[in-house]
Amino acid sequence: MRSASSAQEGGLPAHARLPAAANARLRLLVRWWEARPATVKDREFALVFTVLSFAPPLALIGARFGDLPVHGGSAVSVLLTLGQCLPIAVRTRWPGACLAVVGTSFAVHQCLGCPPTFGSLGLYVALYSVGAHQTRFRRTVPLAATGAYVLFGVVLHMLGSPAGVTDYLLFPLVLAAVWGLGALVRWEREREAVRRRLAARVAVAEERDRMARELHDVVTHHVTAMVVQAGAAQYLTASPDRLNSALETINSTGRRALAELRFLLGVLEATGDAEPQGRTPMPGRVADLVEQTRAGGQPVELIEEGEQPAITTGARLAAYRTVQESLTNAVKHAAGRQTLVRLTHTPHWTEVEVITAGTKGGTCGSAAPREDGSHLSGGRGLTGLRERVETLGGAFTAGARPEGGFRVHARIPAGGGA
Repeated sequence: MRSASSAQEGGLPAHARLPAAANARLRLLVRWWEARPATVKDREFALVFTVLSFAPPLALIGARFGDLPVHGGSAVSVLLTLGQCLPIAVRTRWPGACLAVVGTSFAVHQCLGCPPTFGSLGLYVALYSVGAHQTRFRRTVPLAATGAYVLFGVVLHMLGSPAGVTDYLLFPLVLAAVWGLGALVRWEREREAVRRRLAARVAVAEERDRMARELHDVVTHHVTAMVVQAGAAQYLTASPDRLNSALETINSTGRRALAELRFLLGVLEATGDAEPQGRTPMPGRVADLVEQTRAGGQPVELIEEGEQPAITTGARLAAYRTVQESLTNAVKHAAGRQTLVRLTHTPHWTEVEVITAGTKGGTCGSAAPREDGSHLSGGRGLTGLRERVETLGGAFTAGARPEGGFRVHARIPAGGGA
């Protein structure tokens, strides 16, 4: 029973768990290798490549060109083999120099008729490295390599090589294909780097825009409330109780403004890649917002229907900012007029509606945006609200009412996205 239970552990039979474990170890090995510095990997690769060049039976497998008579091994052939292997240690740092040493060693090795060696494949590695990693003299290095190959072919012909014209044309095509593969890899790498830079710029721009909206909402609302409350307080000198209450309201409003500004400044100064949720300010309670506005002398009625669902912080913040901006505009442009805030909760949506009374045919703002929300000319606040809500997958409208006054309406998905 114990062995049968362990065989089915993890929902996989024993014969399937072994390849899965091997694949997991292989992925760990690949990640470990990719995390190592390029210079270290090149040195290790060059060392392994050198060992394989002298280890049978791979020692006799390699590239050969010219078909000159093969002589016995010697110290010179060993040195030339090392010349085709060891320079790979600097293939990414100095790819041009690597190709020069490896190519020269390969040409001399072939011209002297040294025994075939696995190290001759280092020529392909060096060519690929030039295509993939050469940053300076990208055109000069291939031209120099082409001239060196022509000289190599002339020397082989003078030494009596039986290779024909087809051989002399086919071999450089293979070498050019290897170089082209490296160039393709470099091009893909550069394109990916450009894409990442553009994505980073877009992310920075979006973050700046988001922070600008937050600063606008915080500063505009709280400062407007403080100005209105301070203006009303100067007429309450004859009523000390009411004056103290007004001053306490101004004090609490200022403290809330400082707390939110301190949070936003902390975000702007922060370094590192924090999660988006960690950079989102926690919204307050709409009821507190309404009470604060009432304390400033604006008549506001709050109606909340339904149970608030478990919504994301972004959706809660969007609803809070919609009410906050609407009340700020009401205080600025329709001071003393009745304002209605209605919150309607459903399992999937939260609807926010703010209606401010006004004269018939008039508006409560300095300029009336169109009802479809395509052009909100009432300032950055309404435009920012529309962008915020639509980013979450909701709908936003704002405009003057035919019967008078101004209406702001937002329909926000509970999950923060459609």
